[in-house]
Amino acid sequence: MPELPEVEVVRRGLERWVAHRVVAEAEVLHPRAVRRHLAGADDFTHRLKGHRIGTPSRRGKYLWLPLEDTNQSVLAHLGMSGQLLVQPHEAPEEKHLRIRVRFADGLGTELRFVDQRTFGGLSLHDNTLDGLPDVIAHIARDPLDPLFDDEAFHQALRRKRSTIKRALLDQSLISGVGNIYADEALWRARLHYERPTAGFTRPRTAELLGHVRDVMNAALAVGGTSFDSLYVNVNGESGYFDRSLDAYGREGLPCRRCGTPMRRRPWMNRSSYFCPQCQRAPRVSS
Repeated sequence: MPELPEVEVVRRGLERWVAHRVVAEAEVLHPRAVRRHLAGADDFTHRLKGHRIGTPSRRGKYLWLPLEDTNQSVLAHLGMSGQLLVQPHEAPEEKHLRIRVRFADGLGTELRFVDQRTFGGLSLHDNTLDGLPDVIAHIARDPLDPLFDDEAFHQALRRKRSTIKRALLDQSLISGVGNIYADEALWRARLHYERPTAGFTRPRTAELLGHVRDVMNAALAVGGTSFDSLYVNVNGESGYFDRSLDAYGREGLPCRRCGTPMRRRPWMNRSSYFCPQCQRAPRVSS
């Protein structure tokens, strides 16, 4: 699933090419693409028509398009393979095109939702007072949000009594961090993924948050991380932060810091990549 940098790259593209355009018509080509819109495909397309798209917004991995003249937003679930593409009307249809949105301004481009695996989709939701779709009101702010509260995160981390990678992936504590950027930030911070959170000091938490922000900003600068063609920006271009990864996917390769072969361990139906020398496992209490 795309993490914060990849979703932010898509959001910026939508802000450039889709914001403030009026929907002329929408077409649902596969019912699973609107399965989270419980009223169905006809209701979804009817309620979009004639409305102006506001400035696309994001919290963590969640992206939405507010409708300027309503208190509702279109929430985009990208899932494992969802793509929001801006294409000329005459461009050939993608094999896995699921939803098409055309605009009433004559600019000649349309918004397409393409999803090979059909895990993602679009749905319309009421907004909270904070302007979030109500179904994601519980999601914490992300570390690039100017209103992210470092001290509150530190206190929550201490109370959680979990392990640090689990905490980083807990979207109710901090949003936007997924498996790739958790491993990268932990490598930079020289922290093992199973380090207990109860023992974190304020300086240690601050250092880790700094690394989380640094790695995400570095990924943003090069368009995010693309391991295959399923993650692309709105123009169909891939990011290339995968060339700069220090931990994720580097099993058996030398640690860029100390030269020790990197390791991979199964972890919560995923994998964790780490350096056994730089990121020592915590001692097990007897």
